[in-house]
Amino acid sequence: MPFALSSLTLSSPAFGPGQAIPRKHSGEGEDVSPALLWEDAPRGTRAFALFCHDPDAPLVQHGGYGFVHWVLYNLPAETTQLTEASTAGTPGVNDFGLPGYGGPMPPEGHGEHRYYFWVLALDVDLDLPAGLRLDELLARTEPHLLGMNRLVGRYRRD
Repeated sequence: MPFALSSLTLSSPAFGPGQAIPRKHSGEGEDVSPALLWEDAPRGTRAFALFCHDPDAPLVQHGGYGFVHWVLYNLPAETTQLTEASTAGTPGVNDFGLPGYGGPMPPEGHGEHRYYFWVLALDVDLDLPAGLRLDELLARTEPHLLGMNRLVGRYRRD
């Protein structure tokens, strides 16, 4: 999948680019997804998909994106934000083997990790079934990708 950034922007009121992700959004805290907002979707956008992965994780699964913490899709074009702990969209399966969000939690003693939150703008509403892994989602969305961007946060286990 070509990871070319576009004019689409992604932000969070919980943390800024390169900043620490609050404990609340981690596996050590409440383990709830952060609020996310995106703007400047490419013309012709009909749907969005999101995912979060940790490329610093020592365990790489299903195609080499690091450890996948969140896969979410079937978000309509009118969606420009997700609230904290949102239940919008269709959850895929993360690398914990569970649907929905699983927050940052690097292995003990592994130091700080980076967490990439991605938003993908698609030219069609694919109406995908629940439970896709990230590699499956990317295979289905790549032909329909109009734009994408990311927000990178950091987390260090206490």
